Amino acid sequence: MDTKEIIDLEQNYILQTYARPDFVLERGDGVHLFDTDGKQYLDFVSGLSVNALGYNNPTIGDAISAQARKLIHVSNLYHTIPAPRLARMLCDRSFADRVFFCNSGTESWEAALKFARKWGYRNFEDRAKYKFVAMNNSFHGRTMGSVSTTGQPKYHKGFGPLLPGVSFAEFNDLESVERLVDAETVAVILEPLQAEGGIHSGEPSFIEGLRQLCDEMKMLLVFDEIQSGLCRTGALFCYEHYGVKPDIMTLAKPLAGGLPIGATLMSQDVADAVEPSDHAATFGAHPVSCAVGIEVFRQLSDPGFIAAVKAKGNHLNGRLNALRERFPDKITEVRGMGLIAGAVLADVPAADVMGAFRERGILVCAAGPDVVRFLPPLVVDQANVDHVMDEFNEILKG
Repeated sequence: MDTKEIIDLEQNYILQTYARPDFVLERGDGVHLFDTDGKQYLDFVSGLSVNALGYNNPTIGDAISAQARKLIHVSNLYHTIPAPRLARMLCDRSFADRVFFCNSGTESWEAALKFARKWGYRNFEDRAKYKFVAMNNSFHGRTMGSVSTTGQPKYHKGFGPLLPGVSFAEFNDLESVERLVDAETVAVILEPLQAEGGIHSGEPSFIEGLRQLCDEMKMLLVFDEIQSGLCRTGALFCYEHYGVKPDIMTLAKPLAGGLPIGATLMSQDVADAVEPSDHAATFGAHPVSCAVGIEVFRQLSDPGFIAAVKAKGNHLNGRLNALRERFPDKITEVRGMGLIAGAVLADVPAADVMGAFRERGILVCAAGPDVVRFLPPLVVDQANVDHVMDEFNEILKG
């Protein structure tokens, strides 16, 4: 089938929840993608932070093949091998004592909300303790609980009534959180780095203050690291930048190298409140996804790999800031950490710049109407970064 036939088929039979450009991606290799017409694209989206190790990675392919020949799926009623091995690796390298596996980031967030409320019910049965304080400008996914705790009204429109008991504070404004919490608040929930909302990093005093406030008020601190976790920011987990440990943390995107997976990590205190049958996921702890996750996490957690990501992130940040200095009337701010970066545009929509990059064989994405987001695979090299920045320079020159 040619490109037009595939697009026509998609538009006739698939629910139109995405506005896609008019090309069809067919294969990938390393940090490049190729469409059905043979055009090559340098990928600085990486499946929205999923394809951390790039495309056609032999380690991932071998892990899929080996596990698929053994066991693809059985019910969670039975023990399998890969999931507990991956869970131990995650716990050994994080604050967590326990892991719940599911299929996506939004599912991991749903699980976090349920576990937090169950913790509140279990430990404070003498009074209701169920409310969440979330952050304005946040994004946690598209399911009802995730949308209800996402602090962007555009995602709420048409889907009310939403989950009750949720209020929204200002990110990086500790006093706004303090005004909202009360004896019925069970958790403060946030992304330590707001990704989709514009690439806003948490200030150390804010994150540290939240930890202290949660301890004083007997509340949980819940981090969404679905996009910012697993080496993306130049540390294995984003919370490590702050020296603050959450009680619950959600992961997903890159963990299985492109296969569906989600993980909700928690302290033993939280785990003690959750009982058999409290929550489940039919495809959670999927043997193939977890087998791949073992190999991916082994590479992402390697100190040398993390150091390389940090160095490449510093280079990307330096090139973006040089462009901001060169074009102060077109780039007003550079945001981000590691290999998640955003350029805030002054006078042109981010969508227009995305289109200009695409014409030059480069894929980037947006983080709001005026922020161009750069999310390359973590295996990107400095030459790739320089090429994208050189092309950005030409786009800004007009």
